[in-house]
Amino acid sequence: MATATMPVSPAAQRCLLFPGKEHRTAITVPEFKVWLMQFDTNGDGRISRKELKEAIRRRGAWFSGLRARFAVRRADRNHNGFVDDPEIEGLIQFAERELGFRITT
Repeated sequence: MATATMPVSPAAQRCLLFPGKEHRTAITVPEFKVWLMQFDTNGDGRISRKELKEAIRRRGAWFSGLRARFAVRRADRNHNGFVDDPEIEGLIQFAERELGFRITT
């Protein structure tokens, strides 16, 4: 069964490597969501700790498992173990602080 993939913008494609805080990648909130959803392997529209771990690892950051656990714990307001679309704001703060993103509106 073929699944449809969302087109990835050039800015989101640049986000694959961790550039360090002195070279932050500037993207918009929708571009960040598109970048993040490419790691939604089961297509349920929400990000699990395992999926976030892969996203962090792909950015080149160290301790991806530990970072993913803390990020999901902080962003998951309804405590279901996933980051849903309304909870993405918590991941945006994490991405700016820990992953070298500069996310604009």
